[in-house]
Amino acid sequence: MGITIIGAGHMARGIGTRLVAAGEPVTIMDRTPEHAEALARELQAHARSGATVSTAALGDPIKDNTVVLALFYPIEKELIPQLQQQLSGKTIIEISNPLNETYDDLATPEGLSAAEEIARMIPDAKVVKAFNTTFAGPLEKGQVAGVRLDVFMASDDTDAKTHLGAILASGGLRPLDVGPLKRARQLEGLGLLHISEQFALNTNYDSAVKIIS
Repeated sequence: MGITIIGAGHMARGIGTRLVAAGEPVTIMDRTPEHAEALARELQAHARSGATVSTAALGDPIKDNTVVLALFYPIEKELIPQLQQQLSGKTIIEISNPLNETYDDLATPEGLSAAEEIARMIPDAKVVKAFNTTFAGPLEKGQVAGVRLDVFMASDDTDAKTHLGAILASGGLRPLDVGPLKRARQLEGLGLLHISEQFALNTNYDSAVKIIS
């Protein structure tokens, strides 16, 4: 089984590039089939170890056990109720930074993360928060300034984190387990800070959050 990515934007491209570099089969789903097909062609050029990239219409049966929600927070909240039955029992990788309309704070209820909202909506899913501190451009390259990216993962399901971590390592990234799903609250705060600093540092979303020892 491979991984389904819902969304065909910049983050879908970045994450998809790392997945196919790890040899994972990927399926792209998007509201606009032409966007999904265009991204699939791009990703196929980066595929290793026989990985294939296919497309499916949004609403078609989701055959993979792992699903990446490569969506903006408002779209995610709109779409999840429609896909709730299909996502039941699956591993869901939730990547959003739930920013408010002015991009100066989080839009989630106080004391709750976007990832935890998904977990409440689909209680039998294995929700993993990941990728929200990594930008699309660096993900495509797999590094910033020659240093591989850290991907922080939070989940209450240890097996889901272990499985995702092995794939990320094979794709050239460094997975870091930061604990249970409630740690997604801190990761989303870190994502907000990282985004906010782009304007001060003029890094044009080409920076990375990295733990160095």
